[in-house]
Amino acid sequence: MTSSHDRTDAAQGIEGVLLANRTRIIRFLEVRGAGDAAEDLFQDLWMRLTDRRTGPIAEPLSYVMRAANNLMLDRYRSARQSELRDKAWGEASAQHSPSTEASLISREQLALVETAITATGDRPARIFRRFRVDGIHQRDIANELGVSLSTVEADLRKVYATLAALRRQFDAG
Repeated sequence: MTSSHDRTDAAQGIEGVLLANRTRIIRFLEVRGAGDAAEDLFQDLWMRLTDRRTGPIAEPLSYVMRAANNLMLDRYRSARQSELRDKAWGEASAQHSPSTEASLISREQLALVETAITATGDRPARIFRRFRVDGIHQRDIANELGVSLSTVEADLRKVYATLAALRRQFDAG
């Protein structure tokens, strides 16, 4: 026997099934590995299923759940292909080592970048490294340093402006 959640009025169609079972579908996507992207995947599922013209579906919830599973399979395949491409690119680029001259230029530019970041001040440099190198969220950095989120954003803008000016010098030279 089907529950009242599984049944929808025929007039509502697939949209009714999606609306009535939204929480269940999102939970299914999360369990399948979508994590925080489950909401976005639900929207993708909505678009896929509502853009199509279909006839009557005998088991609409089963149809929707199968489509959600197929969406996750597509996502896994896409991630796997991307991983394989990245690996192949990494192997290909590892075979081509830069010239001695290019290595020296890169080291000099890196030293200039480090100097420019340090010149912005201790806090902006620390915030920049925590955000861009360590991958820490801006809000967490603000809490860690005991400053406001707008201070973190302002310090990042300061470092970015410095790096942009340095980049223009590299491009001009």
